[in-house]
Amino acid sequence: MKKLQIITAFLLLIALSTVTACSPLGEEEKEVERYVEVEKGDLLVTVSGSGNIETAEDANLSFGSGGRIARIHVEKGDRVTKGEILAELDIDSLELAKQQAEYTLTQAEVALTQAELNQKAAEYELDNALDQKDVLELALLKTQIDVRSAEHYLDETRDIYTWPDIETAQKDVDNAEAFLQYALERNLSDETIAYAQARLDAAEAVLDAKRNAYDTEEVAIARLQLEAAQMAETQAQKNLDQLSENIALKELSVEAAKAAVEQSKQSAALARKSVEQAEKDLKEAVIKAPFDGLVASVTAEEGDMIPSPTMSPKQIISLINPTSMELEVEVDEIDIPEVEVGQEAIITLDALPDREFTGVVTIIYPLATEVGGVIVYNVKIELNVPEDSGVRVGMSAEADIVLVRRTDVLLVPDHAINEDNEGNPVVYVVVDDDLEARPVEIGISDGFDTEIISGLNAGETVLVD
Repeated sequence: MKKLQIITAFLLLIALSTVTACSPLGEEEKEVERYVEVEKGDLLVTVSGSGNIETAEDANLSFGSGGRIARIHVEKGDRVTKGEILAELDIDSLELAKQQAEYTLTQAEVALTQAELNQKAAEYELDNALDQKDVLELALLKTQIDVRSAEHYLDETRDIYTWPDIETAQKDVDNAEAFLQYALERNLSDETIAYAQARLDAAEAVLDAKRNAYDTEEVAIARLQLEAAQMAETQAQKNLDQLSENIALKELSVEAAKAAVEQSKQSAALARKSVEQAEKDLKEAVIKAPFDGLVASVTAEEGDMIPSPTMSPKQIISLINPTSMELEVEVDEIDIPEVEVGQEAIITLDALPDREFTGVVTIIYPLATEVGGVIVYNVKIELNVPEDSGVRVGMSAEADIVLVRRTDVLLVPDHAINEDNEGNPVVYVVVDDDLEARPVEIGISDGFDTEIISGLNAGETVLVD
């Protein structure tokens, strides 16, 4: 519900009560009339709510690694500054673990470097083998050309030394072969076939004899050159085949070297993570204050064994910021539409009735709750208080959220406002010991006093019904 409040810069109410039966005109009246002087002041329209003070900034601190507590530097109630060391674990075993992880990382990095060198060496050998293959293919092609050339040279040399009698002997062989084929096809007598075979054998013997008789030294050399070229071609092909097998092996070596590099990279990455984890464990073996604050509790002692936080997290120190507080209040559904984030709030505490604190609306929760049949919405207010203010977590507090504020405006009591026949606001002003009905323009009201925008001046006296 709205709490209607006025904060005046001056004493607004200067009461003039006529306790006699005379009016300002000197006439006797039966009723007592009251008059006030128009003054300037401040006017607030607020929405109120109550709740309990809570800390806006707190932290439940624990170690990020397990071990034995070596030192606890604070006690409950101590004030600490941001970054201050609050507690420490025994770090001997953690430092040893870090050194071992660093040694393993060094070994992994050396192995990776060696694997990369092996890969480069394997790739270099493969490139050389591929280059050599080009050379051997060229050599094979050259030997093939040499064989063709030797064959051609031998043919030419033989042609030079082919005399007519060799040609004649060749014709006799051809004729003998034809006669033998004829006898076989016609199924002539065995004597005839035997004769034809003997004739062919004799003709071939004569041809061979004539060829051998006329096989010159130059023909023999040409024949030897052909044989040498053929042997060179065979060897060139063999060399190329062997090199192809060697290339296949070197390609496998390159792939194996690449796989070794990848495995070494993974090993180095795991070792690096182990070092990072060891460094993290060392770093988290110390609890530092995340902000300036007050130690609210210490729930462990020096010498206690702390399990790994992955198994069972254990709170060691609770820290709060006593200068950063918040208050959550309930606001009626009728008033909540006028509440906005960023509005000022005036907070008073039951335990400190003579002090006021200012805050700011930070959150308006969207979900409603029902309290005693009334729909309300929770509103959070943050406030900063001095360290020596005496404000404590849990204290009962009431907040007045300022919806509208008017500063240094003309004010009159609500009961001084009347209406004319047309429903317009008027105020009865004392003028020359007489009452004058004067139209006015009014502004906001807090339920006790009303803002006068125009129609009156400070210092004038008005009638209050």
